[in-house]
Amino acid sequence: MTTDFDAENAEFLTLLHAAMRSVRREAGERLGRARTTPGQFRMLRALAHSDGPQRPSALAGMLDVAPRSVTSKVDDAEAAGLVRRLPDPTDRRATLVELTEAGRQTLAQVAAERETSAGTLLARLGEGDRHELLRLLRAVAGEADQVSGRAHRP
Repeated sequence: MTTDFDAENAEFLTLLHAAMRSVRREAGERLGRARTTPGQFRMLRALAHSDGPQRPSALAGMLDVAPRSVTSKVDDAEAAGLVRRLPDPTDRRATLVELTEAGRQTLAQVAAERETSAGTLLARLGEGDRHELLRLLRAVAGEADQVSGRAHRP
C-alpha cells in the first residue's frame, strides 16, 4: 500500500528531475553559445578559483574525475585557446595548466548568461516564493545555514 509519504517522495523526485532538466537545457544553450561543454566549463571555473596554474592531476582531484579525463578536457580547451600549458618550474617532467584571457572571457560570458537564465526560471515566482524556495532547497541540500559560504537568516 502506498502511503502519502511515499507519494510525496515520488512527487519530490519527479519535480526535482523536471527542474534539473530545465536547468540543464538552459545551461546547454548557454554553454553552446560560449562554445564550451559542461565538463570544460567546470574545469575553467576550477582554474579561475585556484591559486594560479595547476597540474592536471590537481585539476582531476578538484573535479573528482579520472586524470585521463582532465587530459582530454585540457587538450580541447587548449585547442580552443581557453587554457595554455606551461612547464612546471619545480619539476621539468610536469606541466601546469593556466587559464587564458579567452578562458576568463568565456567564464564571464557564461556567468552573465547564467544570471539571465536563473532569473528567467525564478521569474515564474514572486519574491516571497523565491526566498522560500531557496530556503527549502538549502534545507534539502543540508545547507540550511549557508549559501556560497555566507550565513543566511531564516
